[in-house]
Amino acid sequence: MTIAHNASAVMRTCDAAGVLGLDLISPNPELLHFNEAITTRADKWLEIDVHGNPAECFVPLKEKGFTIVATSLQDDAVPYADIDYTGPVALVFGSEADGISRECLAFADRVVRIPMLGMVQSLNLSVSVAVILYEAIRQRGARGFFAKPRLPEAEIDRLRKKWLKLSQE
Repeated sequence: MTIAHNASAVMRTCDAAGVLGLDLISPNPELLHFNEAITTRADKWLEIDVHGNPAECFVPLKEKGFTIVATSLQDDAVPYADIDYTGPVALVFGSEADGISRECLAFADRVVRIPMLGMVQSLNLSVSVAVILYEAIRQRGARGFFAKPRLPEAEIDRLRKKWLKLSQE
């Protein structure tokens, strides 16, 4: 994401959905400036990594066992609700203007689309992120994922300490 407004709105959406980590791909990370009025400072609760190219982002995720699910309007994309989001999954969204690059799509294990019933063929980026994240929440809730913590206790302690420090800023 290179447009600060969209990136800022996505950060807010991710935090609202309980996402802990956000990876941004930008060949020019110095151009990424986030709007605090839009993020409502959600960025401070996220672990944000910026990568110079898709391989820097996706290779480590694949090595950790993540399924890469990319959004695209291409013909073979399946409806987003047809995917199982209960495993380790990394969701990939492109810019509103250009979509996802071919290089990013090459890493995708699955390609999904949000069905459009009107004449416009895309949603605002943060809206698209919200639609798919909340489907993941719905699926995970149905499987009892929120009944108890799923992170290792050491990770919970690390995040708790980080967040307590940030809450005092």
